[in-house]
Amino acid sequence: MADHTTGKIDFRRTLDVYRARAGHFRTVDVPDMRYLMVDGHGDPNTSPAFTEAIEALYPTAYKLKFASKRDLGRDYVVPPLEGLWWADDMASFTTARHKARWHWTLMLMVPDWIDESMVAAAVAQAAARDRPARLDDVRLRVLSEGRCVQTLHVGSFDDEADVLARLHHEYLPANRLRMTGDHHEIYLSDFRRVAPERRRTILRQPVTDL
Repeated sequence: MADHTTGKIDFRRTLDVYRARAGHFRTVDVPDMRYLMVDGHGDPNTSPAFTEAIEALYPTAYKLKFASKRDLGRDYVVPPLEGLWWADDMASFTTARHKARWHWTLMLMVPDWIDESMVAAAVAQAAARDRPARLDDVRLRVLSEGRCVQTLHVGSFDDEADVLARLHHEYLPANRLRMTGDHHEIYLSDFRRVAPERRRTILRQPVTDL
């Protein structure tokens, strides 16, 4: 669906996988999707690498958006920032919240009509002025998640622990499901600008049958 006033495609409106309701766990079949990705480790609140990853992803994503509009006549809203999160002990997310132990991959979705040559050109353009420190770490990859359970969390990131505990220890066992992939977050709100209590985040977990 394109915005009739701007002609831009907004994937948050066109893709069902970007929809979720607070207080409701929903099973979705997520198609293979392509992302710009940057990996890192450590507490996102204090790790310079986390900020540097964001600073590398967004210039590249916007160069791609402008190239798509200019060269292909296809304009779109840059999709929301997303993150994959994991730890050697997943209890680090639901109990003690030992953020220094977390691993992560930050991501921005890339439309399927964008090819690798366009990504390479966008990276080169992003390097031309104020080169981001982690630009060389940006890569284009396909993420295959398949069946997932997701919900919408409204509030601070630290308040996610109770929601994730219900998902891991109540909903999944009750529905004879088990986790198969990394915890996935989709940041519908810009956490750099939105107050913690108003942040809207989709929490997603790939699953399979027990």
